[in-house]
Amino acid sequence: MQQQFYQQNENIQVFIKDKLYHRGEAKISVFDSAVQGGDAVWEGLRIYNGKVFCLNEHIERLQASAHTLAFVDIPSKEFIKNAIFQTLKANNFFNDAHIRLTLTRGEKITSGMDPRLNQNGSCLIVLAEYKPPIYDNEKGIKLITSHIRRNSPMHLDSKIHHNNLLNNILAKIEANYCGADDAIMLDNLGFVAETNACNIFIVKDGLLLTPNADACLPGITRTNVIKLAQQLKIPVFLKNISVAEFYNADEAFTTGTMGELTPVYEIDGRIIQNKSGSTIREQLYKAYKILTNTEGELIA
Repeated sequence: MQQQFYQQNENIQVFIKDKLYHRGEAKISVFDSAVQGGDAVWEGLRIYNGKVFCLNEHIERLQASAHTLAFVDIPSKEFIKNAIFQTLKANNFFNDAHIRLTLTRGEKITSGMDPRLNQNGSCLIVLAEYKPPIYDNEKGIKLITSHIRRNSPMHLDSKIHHNNLLNNILAKIEANYCGADDAIMLDNLGFVAETNACNIFIVKDGLLLTPNADACLPGITRTNVIKLAQQLKIPVFLKNISVAEFYNADEAFTTGTMGELTPVYEIDGRIIQNKSGSTIREQLYKAYKILTNTEGELIA
């Protein structure tokens, strides 16, 4: 459980807007858009061996999401990088750390939905914690299928990495009640989109398959896994995949910055039976660990 990391993070310094605050003093206004309407965008980044992995990709996605939501004063890449490096050095975090990077539309002059009430500039939050990958990469995780659907572009485009996560939270609540680690979320047509927290892959007969990014975020870890598969000459396809296909996969695994590549051993009470003896997830995980150990931007 993630609670085990609380003691290591009890006295962390958190960057808010333009300076650092002790965890106990790290607060935003009740008039902030993130409080009033979940009007914010975010990224999760991981630190390996003194380097921030895929830093540019995460910042660019944060800025793109903010641009889509018509934020008017998006911080520059240089400002965001400096805030991240300042926070990591203040906390002496150079490995096994995770960053929750948030950009809110900022503080409103009065309560209300209208973005024109945001006249005090956006608010950048850099929350770095000691937090190794949270899932068990040996045993794996158990999933259930949620009745909560993942957003499609006709409702709220999942390409926007926004803070309005209630449908994901409702799916996670279902998983909690069912004694599962996470929940699979389907799209509006009933095909698998992703889990409440991660992208998802299966292996069947030597093929690596992952859902089209129609109702899911095309995650950065997902993209890296696809590229690694291509380098390893593993056939990889993006397609609509049903839950039944997941039940009968040789392997299933989730991907994400928080948990890396995590095997799935059970879905809706069905054990994932590796009848072909596939080692594709293991091959990809080894290649991914090499990537995280060699790539990334040094903490300056």
